[in-house]
Amino acid sequence: MKNFYTHARIFRNGRFEEGRVVVEAGCVVPDCAPQPGDRVSDLGGLCLVPGLVDVHVHLREPGFPQKETIATGTAAAAAGGYTTVCAMPNLNPAPDSLQTLGRELEIIRRDAAVHVEPYASITLGQRGCGELVDFAALAPQVVGFSDDGRGVQSAELMEEAMRRAASVGRPIVAHCEVDDLLHGGYIHDGAYCRAHGHRGICSESEWRQVERDIALAERTGCQYHVCHVSTKESVELVRRAKARGLRVSCETGPHYLLLCDEQLQEEGRFKMNPPLRSRADREALLEGIVDGTIEVIATDHAPHTAEEKSRGLEGSAMGIVGLETAFPLLYRYLVLEGVIGFDRLMALMSGNPRRIFGLGGGIEPGQRADFTVLDLDARYRVDPATFRSKGRATPFAGWEVQGRAVLTVAGGREAYDAGRVTTTTISDKDC
Repeated sequence: MKNFYTHARIFRNGRFEEGRVVVEAGCVVPDCAPQPGDRVSDLGGLCLVPGLVDVHVHLREPGFPQKETIATGTAAAAAGGYTTVCAMPNLNPAPDSLQTLGRELEIIRRDAAVHVEPYASITLGQRGCGELVDFAALAPQVVGFSDDGRGVQSAELMEEAMRRAASVGRPIVAHCEVDDLLHGGYIHDGAYCRAHGHRGICSESEWRQVERDIALAERTGCQYHVCHVSTKESVELVRRAKARGLRVSCETGPHYLLLCDEQLQEEGRFKMNPPLRSRADREALLEGIVDGTIEVIATDHAPHTAEEKSRGLEGSAMGIVGLETAFPLLYRYLVLEGVIGFDRLMALMSGNPRRIFGLGGGIEPGQRADFTVLDLDARYRVDPATFRSKGRATPFAGWEVQGRAVLTVAGGREAYDAGRVTTTTISDKDC
């Protein structure tokens, strides 16, 4: 049986074209005539794009199901138009061995609504220090190695990790943070911080480790990806590294592109790590996505319980959710405002992460059928009460947005359906 997705505006080669996509056995196949028993879904002129990819999500399972589960997190991903997500390793137990990784993989196989590619930790226990994991044993089953949430403090340990990662052909995906420069801070060390009596996190705590790691990546030949860059210095360091031809890439999040510390409020939904930085940092990040320095937008979807996010800026846990808001926010405030074109947004949210991380899927014949159907005219307000994620903390609550996923197909399977598409089955009399 084949599935025909017809009357679509398909985004290919940087532009939309009228056409249809045909799926059989989970893969896209060349166009052909429907036969009895085939299904035809009429998209009615909606937009069909390669599935979105998020290389930085926290699904919290195993270990913290009160915050999120693989079932709820991937349901949120599907509703947000994502067909592949990469799961960070700050779990309990951390995926630092075949045994502990196996527990995570078992839940993924059982419960995931979309493709989930896990990271293994860099260090045992994901402590950012101590002993390294067995890179060779873990590499075949993971997308990369990361101690996200902790920076690897020792240059010697990070250099050895990079050498091992390079030997097995996997990237180091680094949370960059110098512990000695934190001084108990929890928001950006800027004007708002000082005016309201908070403790600040300086920009150097991020960019100093980015600088160190780029030098190590050059020395070792490791593929190196920087998580959630938030400072203008980090952007410039990556720009210079790319100009030298190094295998260096980076991501930033929607919140760093659309907000700065001038918009902070005394609520936990404005607290994340790295923190919202200055207006100058935000402008540098926007320049970075325009000129190609920043190749990936990732949500850093990090759900917590309502109680954990109810303690204000100082006491709340760090992290916000983003899988269900990323596309409509970025389409409304970057594309429709003329900051970037739709083609660049698709590169940042789909094409580039697939290429950099070696992920499959798409809309061309022979590829695994991963695509998203979008209603680009839909206008609405962000309402956390409607989220499929267990997390509700977002600084964008109440924002007006435009564009939403109405159908998400992952591996040929419809992972999310908003009920906007009419599907019929071909009978003998129709042929």
